[in-house]
Amino acid sequence: MSWTNELYKVYELAVKRGSRPGEPILLPVSHSTANAQIEVVIDENGEFISASAVSKENTVTIIPVTEASGARSSGIAPMPLADKLVYIAKDYSIYADGKRADNSSFYSAYMEQLQKWCSSDAAVPEVNAIYKYLEKGELIHDLISGGVIELDEIKQKFTDKKINGIAQQDSFVRFIVSGREGLCYTWKDSKIYDSFICFNSLLVGSQCLCYATGDVGAVTYKHPAKIRNSGDKAKLISSNDESGFTYRGRFSSKEEAVSVSYNYSQKIHNALKWLVENQRITKTDNNGKSFSYNPMQFDSLTLVVWNSALGFVPSVTQSAFEMLNDDVEEYSSMPEFSKLLNKLLIGEGAELGDNKVMIMGLDAATPGRLSISLYTELSQSNFYANLKKWHEDTMWPRFNSKIKNNMIDSCSIIRIADCLYGTEQSGRLVCDKKVLRELILRLLPCVTEKRRLPRDIILKLYDNASKPLSYESAYNHRIVLENACALIRKEYKDYGKGEITMSYDPNNTDRSYLYGCLLAIADKAEGDTYEANEKRVTNARRFWNAFSARPYQTWQMIEERLEPYLEKKQWAMTKYTKHINEIMSKMTPEAFSNNSKLSPMYLIGYHHYSALLWNAKENNKEEE
Repeated sequence: MSWTNELYKVYELAVKRGSRPGEPILLPVSHSTANAQIEVVIDENGEFISASAVSKENTVTIIPVTEASGARSSGIAPMPLADKLVYIAKDYSIYADGKRADNSSFYSAYMEQLQKWCSSDAAVPEVNAIYKYLEKGELIHDLISGGVIELDEIKQKFTDKKINGIAQQDSFVRFIVSGREGLCYTWKDSKIYDSFICFNSLLVGSQCLCYATGDVGAVTYKHPAKIRNSGDKAKLISSNDESGFTYRGRFSSKEEAVSVSYNYSQKIHNALKWLVENQRITKTDNNGKSFSYNPMQFDSLTLVVWNSALGFVPSVTQSAFEMLNDDVEEYSSMPEFSKLLNKLLIGEGAELGDNKVMIMGLDAATPGRLSISLYTELSQSNFYANLKKWHEDTMWPRFNSKIKNNMIDSCSIIRIADCLYGTEQSGRLVCDKKVLRELILRLLPCVTEKRRLPRDIILKLYDNASKPLSYESAYNHRIVLENACALIRKEYKDYGKGEITMSYDPNNTDRSYLYGCLLAIADKAEGDTYEANEKRVTNARRFWNAFSARPYQTWQMIEERLEPYLEKKQWAMTKYTKHINEIMSKMTPEAFSNNSKLSPMYLIGYHHYSALLWNAKENNKEEE
């Protein structure tokens, strides 16, 4: 179980080095998170002061958990401190109806557990104050008086009001204790963390051999959930199927299958939660409102990438330009691009060392089960070498809409997915999330492990790029074409077919390449004869798909339809006839008359010659 050992090391290292600005809190052992909807303020004597609804952006709350409550899904398993109203409010049944209207068993179990904590040597005054307050049994009454809970005027029962999307009777409550030293936010107080850890150490399971560490200690068979977010119910380790097929023919009990110490389980799960949370990015929308998201979340799949020394790790899904974020730099040559890559992937003056990089993919196998769909360990030097190779092999000249100019950039996995299976939504190509998830798993090893590109992906991109009329936006077709060219170039390198240059190669006599050049000439020539505001589809684009399948036959049709346009403007006739003749002179009669389907190299020829025509000084229309 190499991944568990690496996560354990993350926990120990993170604790040793301490928290850093901007990092999420690493959960202590015996702690988890919950989304709180209500905040109650009491004094040190357990007297009510005030209550309020928690703001939506501030709901995530660190809470102490027992072995049972940390894994609860049904039954009665109270949290030690902050919990739902049904557990902590003695007067809940007065205002509730339905199957949980009588909450006496929930409340009794909660108070009994809290009383044990308060009676232990580990108790702290703030926890005692909460116990004293809840013992009075007036929590719901106080929340009604404070305007937090709303009752039906006639029935005097909970209404359908929701607090941050949760029914008010199902609200989770956290506490603030006002004392001589000021306000104690119980979910942030390290003194309360330590108090519960000490108390809980007396409660955890039987002494057995831990299969992970080889030591004898308190083991657990109830492992934490909430790995990907505070509402995540899926678990990585579980062993509760004693009546099904889990042990049949192999083990007679879960103890024979695996046993993991409580502390070990807590540390590896909390480390994984911390790594996932560490990937979140905060941004501001167009209305100036900040929001956070995990850029490594793809439908049910969450990628987690970390360095064994907890150092910087570059993105494994973005292109070079995307990794720049808002720090825009223009680079138009291979040396400039390679220099930029060193800066993006490693950092200026950084040393690789002997560290490792781990890449893990977490996916929801079922609503309650989390699977590891991908796990790789690489030496740091190999990881960066593989990542650099991906970016260098997929670099290609592209038009960048942000800087309104051409530049060299590499391929991002997400953009490849958009080009393969995306549909146009609000003018952009967007791939379905479930399809994207599958492609991430297929393409990521090509990025991080130098695996060859799947052949079907190249063929699909070839097919999409050969159908410009399938796209409402010519810009979207251009994106598909550019990414197709980039991956065709990578495929040639993967299979040792040679290097494909970034610009037009006058020495290339490949039939498909030259036919692509002819298509580019016809497209540009016809477009140059249009009026300034005239928007039409050229015949080259109209017949593009047929041209890729039957080039010799289709070229004759394109050339016939091009001639009337060129006859309108003598300069265009002279200029483009010269280009056509130059390309034709490089093709043998046998190659030219070959009507078989073109290889993907024709897309390279088209893109190369289009760039040549658009960038050449002779493109200036003063000749008109």
